Amino acid sequence: MSQPASALHREHHLAPFIAVTLGIALFSVMDGLMKSASLAAGAYSAMLLRSIFGTALMYPVWKWREGTWPSRSLMKLHALRGAVSGAMATSFFAGLVYLPMAEGIALSFIAPLIALYLAAVMLGEKIGGRAILASVLGLAGVAVIAAARLGDAELGDNAAWGIGMILFSAVLYAWNLILQRRQALLAGPAEVAFFQTVFVALFLGLAAPWLAVMPPPAALRDIFAGAVLAMLSLMVISWGYGRAEAQALLPIEYTAFIWAAIMGWLMFGEALTLPTVIGVALIVIGCWIAAPRKSHIEQTAL
Repeated sequence: MSQPASALHREHHLAPFIAVTLGIALFSVMDGLMKSASLAAGAYSAMLLRSIFGTALMYPVWKWREGTWPSRSLMKLHALRGAVSGAMATSFFAGLVYLPMAEGIALSFIAPLIALYLAAVMLGEKIGGRAILASVLGLAGVAVIAAARLGDAELGDNAAWGIGMILFSAVLYAWNLILQRRQALLAGPAEVAFFQTVFVALFLGLAAPWLAVMPPPAALRDIFAGAVLAMLSLMVISWGYGRAEAQALLPIEYTAFIWAAIMGWLMFGEALTLPTVIGVALIVIGCWIAAPRKSHIEQTAL
């Protein structure tokens, strides 16, 4: 029996939010793997190898799904996001080496708030009251968790360096989110994922003769698994951003803290605390408020 038209419309309306949530969850698992690899071989080498693996993985997918060479203007956009993404990810993992995952993610959550207003300036999107309220609730949830974690944690001598690198990464991430939206409107998910890995590898590779080291076998496995997860996440998130406005999806970025707390506990022994639960509740409420924004869903062909 066929579904009612209203049910199909509702599923289509929620699909971008589900896709972006799934993509962020995959990215958070990748973060845990990349932190482990960065501890073993350094953030630069881990990112360089992840981008090389990603390029090899995505090339046949891109050729099969799309395979059309981008225009010159679109290639410039791919190159720009590749440069921003490479610097963003490398600085994030460099900082995460010196901080627990939950704290690192908490610091990075200034990015969606910055991107909310960048979307208005760069994309011409109107900032609605629901998007602002959702972002404020998400940020409040992060503040609750971060205050408890940072207040109790025994930070090492390199904590200031780690915090500085993650805050720098957060600024780049805000820009990256806006570029992601522009890419998603002009290119398919496979093209976005493939050319991002290509340009990240090219830009990072310039310093390889001086900075690259070969990771041990266990770290190589983590990097390869991280590359697979990163490619899946890039395609899923790009699909979602192609069908909903950036400001409607940005609060979902805060769900990364949920996954980071879980991965930090499983991989690095970080305990889940009551402030974490309270913060997660605020984050989920914020995302729920943002999701029912029908006016922001674009009827893009699947």
